[in-house]
Amino acid sequence: MILFDWGTYNGLGRLYAAASLGMKLTEIPPRDLVRRKYDEDYWRKYGEYASRAFTTITAHAPYYNAVSLDRESMEKSWRGFIEAARKAKLARAMIYNVHLGWRAFLDQRDLEFSAELLKKLVAEVGDSMLISVEVPYTRRMIGTWEEVKALREMVDPEKVIVSVQLENAWLYETGAGDTGRLEEANAEADEGFWERILEKTLSLTHTYISLRFSQVIGFALGRRILKKRVPLGKGYPDLDPLARALARFIVKRVREKGLPLSMHIIYTGPPETKYKDTVMLYAKIMMEAVRYL
Repeated sequence: MILFDWGTYNGLGRLYAAASLGMKLTEIPPRDLVRRKYDEDYWRKYGEYASRAFTTITAHAPYYNAVSLDRESMEKSWRGFIEAARKAKLARAMIYNVHLGWRAFLDQRDLEFSAELLKKLVAEVGDSMLISVEVPYTRRMIGTWEEVKALREMVDPEKVIVSVQLENAWLYETGAGDTGRLEEANAEADEGFWERILEKTLSLTHTYISLRFSQVIGFALGRRILKKRVPLGKGYPDLDPLARALARFIVKRVREKGLPLSMHIIYTGPPETKYKDTVMLYAKIMMEAVRYL
């Protein structure tokens, strides 16, 4: 049995490229899920091809804010989330990943409305998909570790899991997502740091260990620090300690202990270099993993 499924995001027309390279996973990009030119037949064809070529199919929800001060705007976003989930279901996705976005009320209502949305998504996808909640990179967004735990309890722990965009977790845990001090934060991200992140991930799932990664740089927009994804080797955090921690975690913590979990890593960097970078990411982790096999 392979250690983990790996891959990147693909439209229908690029599935052959990812499959030819030996990738075991494909993700439906959020932008494709809102394009009106893609009818139901497109999504059925996506599912038919992808289910033959890949072990895992995931989908990333559109980048809408789950919560808004304006109820009409919030309900419009929810309809978009639900319609995208319906398309992902047609494409045979197994996981529908949701980034909940910016806080609106700055109190418990942000969590309560998020839970209401997740309940609607669970009802839409039924038993065909899990809903994963992505950890954010700043405390100004919804989806902290504690909030994912609470959301699982509020909705259904059998249907909702965590999804960890690893550079988001790094930015959040070091505070660099709010300060912009990426170089200082990079110095903190040793193997022990990443092992703690992976243990937190393990505590908030029961089926898939769902990981995502790209390197980033930061820039300021007003009072907010935003991240920009860059090609592998051009940003932060450093890959070497992460690859070492991932390899040991995959082999020693998950496989050798016989945990009943599947694991996958999705590369989410810029489209121009995504295939080369996805292969590089996989190779880097496997070169470390082979020491334990």
